Amino acid sequence: MTTIDVPLTPTTTTVRGACPHDCPDTCAMLVTVEDGRATKVAGDPDHPFTRGGLCVKVNNYPDKTYSPDRLLHPMRRVGPKGSGRFEQVSWDEALDTIADTFRAKIAEHGSETVMPVSYLGNQGVLHGLTVGDAFFNRLGATVSERTYCDSGSCTAYAATIGATAGVDPESFVHSRYIIIWATNTISTNLHLWPLIAEAQKRGAKVVCIDPMRHRTAQRADWYIPIRPGTDGALALAMMHVIIGEGLHDEAYVRDHTEGFDELAQRVVQYTPEWASRETGIPAEDIRTLAREYATTDPAVIRIGVAIERHAGGGQTVRSIACLPALVGAWRHVGGGLLQLPLWAHPVNWPAFVHPEYRPPGTRVVNQFLLGRALTGELALDPPVTALMVYNSNPMVVSPEQDKIARGLAREDLFTVVSDHFLTDTARYADIVLPATTALEQHDIMFSWGHFYVTLNTPAVEPEGESIPNTELFRRLAARMGFDEEYFRLTDEELLAQAYDWSAPAMEGITLDSLRETGWARLNLPSADEYRPHADGGFPTPSGKTEFRSSALEAMGNFVVNLFRQLSDDHQPGTPVDPLPHYVAPRETAEVYPLNLLSPKSHAYINSSAGDQAMQKRVQGEQTLTIHPQDADLRGIEEGRYVEISNDRGRFVALAHLSVDVAPGVVVCPMGSWPKNAKEGGTVNAVNPFVFADLGNAPTFSDTRVEVRLV
Repeated sequence: MTTIDVPLTPTTTTVRGACPHDCPDTCAMLVTVEDGRATKVAGDPDHPFTRGGLCVKVNNYPDKTYSPDRLLHPMRRVGPKGSGRFEQVSWDEALDTIADTFRAKIAEHGSETVMPVSYLGNQGVLHGLTVGDAFFNRLGATVSERTYCDSGSCTAYAATIGATAGVDPESFVHSRYIIIWATNTISTNLHLWPLIAEAQKRGAKVVCIDPMRHRTAQRADWYIPIRPGTDGALALAMMHVIIGEGLHDEAYVRDHTEGFDELAQRVVQYTPEWASRETGIPAEDIRTLAREYATTDPAVIRIGVAIERHAGGGQTVRSIACLPALVGAWRHVGGGLLQLPLWAHPVNWPAFVHPEYRPPGTRVVNQFLLGRALTGELALDPPVTALMVYNSNPMVVSPEQDKIARGLAREDLFTVVSDHFLTDTARYADIVLPATTALEQHDIMFSWGHFYVTLNTPAVEPEGESIPNTELFRRLAARMGFDEEYFRLTDEELLAQAYDWSAPAMEGITLDSLRETGWARLNLPSADEYRPHADGGFPTPSGKTEFRSSALEAMGNFVVNLFRQLSDDHQPGTPVDPLPHYVAPRETAEVYPLNLLSPKSHAYINSSAGDQAMQKRVQGEQTLTIHPQDADLRGIEEGRYVEISNDRGRFVALAHLSVDVAPGVVVCPMGSWPKNAKEGGTVNAVNPFVFADLGNAPTFSDTRVEVRLV
């Protein structure tokens, strides 16, 4: 008898999810699942911001979940540190090793000898920024300060206009003058661009201010090249012109601002001619920009993360944040400033952090100082002898790359890494743990780029023995004998605590409704009506835009930079000038002639996707863009390998000659993995560890280097 195998019709379902990456777009995803396997992801066409599209960083997300290189089992190191040689062990063996080693290290040195290192490799409320905080607070570990993005900007922004969500990005279609300042929207905030393009089609003028003529600048109506780190000079000179020529909105300034007379006196010195010498922008262009901005309604400014990444980044944001109130831009739909709409999201962070678990006086170490902390250069007592890394890859994202590698290679340092892949950091680990991807876990997403809350529902079962971050810390807490109720909460119970569901912004939104729809707009006026500060109402102590900041004046530098480890400009307790002022770039051309910028990559999210085949093809080999004039002086030709170096380190990249950067400026996007780079170094080998003026922000844009042929 002959039998015929008849294939069964596959079962196909669609599951609602959310992109987990550290990106302002926080896309709503539709995951196609066939017979229990995710086969495709797509942007939700009904979502007003995602509008059916996903970017190159995530549109093949199932390839990540099912990658043959993915970590699927706990592993223990069997080779030298950095060799990447491991053997599979059970979860029990791995957890027992971690718990026993933590106890032994703490018994010898004290609890601060343990240090966590994490950031936003996952942006979900459950599995992201704060997922391990309660555990490490309860352990009494060193507090790991994370000021990679917008810490200086947020300090300055809140001190000027308060913790306001600012302009609704969907309102950009109503704007008539759009300044894109220090951000490559098309590469790093893709879904905002169609709204800008629509405004452009309706007659808006789009101005892009940036040291590089990148993808977004090429689509602008007016590209203004600027010397790195001098944006504050431009903003102050714009105020000089606006006030000096009487272009400010007198009524709005009178009713809704504080400190105008002092500001007017301050900016007298910041002439366009002075700013031209600082920025490289012709004085007449500065006047034209100021006049057009002040006389075109609605006018809006979009600032990016890069705006804070130099010595005076905080004061730069202070100055820019003053501009909309000065010209009355807040009166109009589509007028004002867009920084981080996350301020509108009532996320219940304390429920995940539990700061009350932390022993009083626990020390704080900023992650920019990780290399120095691990090598002993920071002289910590007790030293860091146990490190746990999750949601991060410090070998790529932290400065002083060589020191981090030397520190991770210490034989007395016990390192645990939880990740999806064997990153450059994980290669130094003693224990490596497999984490689930977004397709395999529950989560709920806020956004720092729009007004939608998004639920992520698991689409497939976890691959191998991978587990969510929440489960990892539940298991570790049990091994350490922590009996607080928080450490027994399920993911469903954590979802119920993720937001303040009683907040006005959440009216009409519940977990049950999100399970039906996948996403919901916060309970705010529509984008066609949203004018958050038409009548003032700023969340500052005065309720106004504070040209003279009462917060900075009252707090002083000690509170603004409470956890500063190195103080270059101020001693703790020294008051901060409450008026906007200019702080020049810290590094100069006296020793190293070229200014290196390390913007975000087009195909990577920080280090995420830096080892995935498709994204590597799109991004290409690590490249340094250099002006032909600078290349000619050094005998450098297109496609040749060059060494980029300073007193902190060196790395090698392919030279790309382009007039899209100014003479004296070179650009190498961050995100490449050292193991994939020629000679094993990337841009953070040369970036500085010192802080900006506010919020312990980084100063990567102040980096000076020399470049030569390899």
